[in-house]
Amino acid sequence: PFAPKVLLALLIYAYSQGVRSSRKIERLCERDAGYRFIVGEQVPDHTVIARFRRRHSARMAEVFRHVLKMCHEAGLVKLGLVALDGTKVQANAALDANRTAESIDAQIKRMMDEAETTDQQEDDRYGAERGDEVPADLRSRQDRLARLKACQQRLQQDAEAQAAQQQAKLDARAAEEQASGKRKRGRKPKAPDNSVDPKAVANPTDPDSRIMKTRRGWVQGYNAQAVVTRDQIILAADITTAANDVQQLGGMLAQAEGNAAVARDADAELGAVVTDAGYWSQDNMTAEQPGRELFIATKKDHKQRAELRDAPPPRGRKPKNMSARERMDRKLRTKRGRAIYAQRSQTVEPVFGHMKDGQGAGRFSMRGLDACRGEWQLDAAVYNLRKLHRESVQRAANTNERARKCPR
Repeated sequence: PFAPKVLLALLIYAYSQGVRSSRKIERLCERDAGYRFIVGEQVPDHTVIARFRRRHSARMAEVFRHVLKMCHEAGLVKLGLVALDGTKVQANAALDANRTAESIDAQIKRMMDEAETTDQQEDDRYGAERGDEVPADLRSRQDRLARLKACQQRLQQDAEAQAAQQQAKLDARAAEEQASGKRKRGRKPKAPDNSVDPKAVANPTDPDSRIMKTRRGWVQGYNAQAVVTRDQIILAADITTAANDVQQLGGMLAQAEGNAAVARDADAELGAVVTDAGYWSQDNMTAEQPGRELFIATKKDHKQRAELRDAPPPRGRKPKNMSARERMDRKLRTKRGRAIYAQRSQTVEPVFGHMKDGQGAGRFSMRGLDACRGEWQLDAAVYNLRKLHRESVQRAANTNERARKCPR
C-alpha cells in the first residue's frame, strides 16, 4: 500500500510536467530522478495510480482550496478585479463515437436479445448447475450495455428538460395574455413533447460529454470554467456540460467568493468582475451586488474591442429609461470601463494557454462529469502551485541579489 500523500504528490508532480498517463507515470517512477524522489524504491503500479485518481476525484476541490490558501499566505491572492471565462476541453472520447438515439435503442435491444439467447442456451446445457464463468467478451459487452443505457437515460432527461422549458414558455405567454387581456401576436409556441428525437446523439464512451464548438472546429468534451485574479491566480474552477456560458456566471462567482473567504479566513469581495459576451443576459445582471461590480461585454470580443477603441466616451447624465444592455454598454465606454475590460484577455486567457500547453490540460484522462470536474480542479491546483513556485524562486533570487549588492 502507498500513503495517499505520496500518490497525491506524484499526481501533482506528473500533472505539472504535462504527464497524465498512469502507465507513463509508472515508467517515469522507475527512471526519472524527480519521480524517484517522491516514491523512493517502491514503484506504484499504473492501476494503483489510476484507481487513486478516480477514487479521490471528488476531493480535488479540497486540494485546490488548500493550495489557494498557500498562495494567499505568500501574498499572491489579491482581489479587486477578477475575470471569468470558459474553455472547451476534450473528453476522453472520440467525436465520431456518437450514436443517434435510434441506433442506441436498436443496439440495446440487440444486446438484450443476445443475452437472453445466451441464457437460454446455458440453461439447456447446464440445467440447474452454475456452469463456467462468463466469457471475457460478454463481460465487456455488459460494460458497454451499461454505457449505452446511460446514453439512453441522458437523452430522455434532455428531452424532458426541453419539454419543461417549452411548457414554462407557454405558461409565461398565457399569464401575459391573461394580465393584458389580449392575445400576443405571432405564432404560438408548440406544445411540449418529452419524447426523444431519434436523431439526437450521445457518446457511449463518455455519456456525460457533449459535442462542443471551438475556434478550431467541433470536439467531444466539456466546458471548463475558471475565475482568475489580476495576478493570474485561479480562485474557482469547475466544468459543465452546457456549451454556452450564460448560466455559469452566478455559480462561478459564488464559488470564487467562497474559496477566497476560506483562503483568507475572512469575508471576500471580488470587486470588479469582467467577462466576455458569452455571459451576457439581463437576468445575469442580478448577480451584481455590493462588493461585486459586473463588466460584461454585450458583443463578441472583436466587436466589443473595436467599439471601445472607436466610440467616444459617454457625456452628461445617464438617461433614466435606459435598458440593462444600454446601461452596460455605457459603463463599458467610460474611461474606467475601458481600462477594466482591456484587462480581461490578458488576465484569464493566458491561464488557459499555460494549462493546456504546459500541463497537457487540453484533454481529460478520466470519463464522466464528476471525475472530469475533479481532474480540472487538480489542474487548477497544479497551475497555482506552479505560480507559487515561480514566485518563491524569484523572491529568493531577488534576496540573493540584494545581499550581493549590499554585503554586511
